[in-house]
Amino acid sequence: MATLTLDGRSLRIEDLAPILSGHPVTLALAPDVQERVRDARALVAAAVDSGTAVYGLTTGFGKLKSLSVGAEHLELLQKNLILSHACGVGEPLPDGEVRAIQALRLNALLRGHSGVRFGLVEKLVRLFNAGFVPVVPSQGSVGASGDLAPLAHMAAAYLGFGKVRLKGVELGADEALDRIGEDPVSLRAKEGLALVNGTEVMAAIGAGVWLRAVNLSKAADAIGSLTIEALLGSLKPFDARLAQLKGHAGHARTAENVRRCLEGSTVMKSHEDCGKVQDPYSLRCIPQIHGSFKAALAHVGDVLAGEMNSVTDNPILFPKTGEVISAGQFHGQPISMGMDYLALALCTLANVSERRVEQLVNPDLSHLPSFLSPNPGLNSGLMIAQVVAASLTSENKPLSHPASVDTIPTSANQEDHVSMGVTAARKAKAICANVERVLGIEALCAAQAREFHLELQAGAGAQAVYDVIRSEIPALGDDRFLHPDLENAFELVQSGAIVAAVEGKIGPLAP
Repeated sequence: MATLTLDGRSLRIEDLAPILSGHPVTLALAPDVQERVRDARALVAAAVDSGTAVYGLTTGFGKLKSLSVGAEHLELLQKNLILSHACGVGEPLPDGEVRAIQALRLNALLRGHSGVRFGLVEKLVRLFNAGFVPVVPSQGSVGASGDLAPLAHMAAAYLGFGKVRLKGVELGADEALDRIGEDPVSLRAKEGLALVNGTEVMAAIGAGVWLRAVNLSKAADAIGSLTIEALLGSLKPFDARLAQLKGHAGHARTAENVRRCLEGSTVMKSHEDCGKVQDPYSLRCIPQIHGSFKAALAHVGDVLAGEMNSVTDNPILFPKTGEVISAGQFHGQPISMGMDYLALALCTLANVSERRVEQLVNPDLSHLPSFLSPNPGLNSGLMIAQVVAASLTSENKPLSHPASVDTIPTSANQEDHVSMGVTAARKAKAICANVERVLGIEALCAAQAREFHLELQAGAGAQAVYDVIRSEIPALGDDRFLHPDLENAFELVQSGAIVAAVEGKIGPLAP
């Protein structure tokens, strides 16, 4: 079982991959975090002892910030915060995303500016390692003050309220705690607020989308290479000198990926003297289109990596100076805008892939048999596969409307601008699934188109795409029930099998 050591500063998006995919992972704490956490907790204790009015420590929350709470009620204040905020709705988040949220929230607490007890940190680590997964509804966050409703459901489970999945079995949180030999958490001053103020829900969902998008960036180049082979396209637009003239790093990485996938191809040589002057944009402009996707991916990755190692609750404690500052660290605008950007980029990847599918199945464009059927007329071939790709691509368009431009004031207008970060992340996730399917359809069609000139040797990378498709999906002869073929193609894209096959032949592709 893998162990992930948290220190509050160096967590990478890739570190979350096994957690998000459901692999067994245990958490450990770096040696230097204990002192930081305890120093911040001492500042909380001093503020409470002094009787100073400090937001969230000795006052109510949001619009109730001006109402003081006596010392004898501070623990009840934190418990009431959790229970009152646990009002999310909708389908539960997948277990992998919830476990990523748990890890991210812990990582933020370890920076030593949140003011929780170190004993609480240790307990949350034990609960994670015992497979204690709160059932967290997916809807209800506006992304400031943090992901309040979903994080409150997570915290409520620690207190023994709500539902939990323990080793795949759904139980009441109190029963799950009893089974693993843990008492319910009893929150002290500031701790409830530290658990629910944060951007970890949008960050966890966003990290999962980003990791899938990295795979899609490579898969699109590899599948596009097979399409170029199948349509007897030209390699000239992928010349490294053109990338230098354009000056975009994503363009250069895409062009290099395609050149390497097509290295050794006799298809390229077979039409060097043909009368065809230029390929359509969906082939010729792959460096510009896929390259722009790579640029978006890099930017969003930087945003997510920064947020994952941030202090995102409120108020913020500075133990060295004794200051307690109320600010807006919980506002999810960076992730909201980043996920909207990634959503738009994902749409573009599907748009161009669907156009390549049309190039493959349309006999007027491909000069191949209609809809890639060996016996068209009686057989419809892959006619409706293109229709499905068009449907998915069109579905992405309303989903791509940016969530980050929307805001609805909450908490009696105290929280008068919100980020809608979870909405942005959830929409990007839905678009990502559609893109995986569209690229699967392109891979299916490109492999079928390749059947009509197998006498020509394909480039090693393109051939690897063809081979992995054929390992699961036989060539199409007469019409058959196509749904299983599409599902297999989707799985080969989503699982990373296509990228793994190509990289096994030609080495790593650039994301």
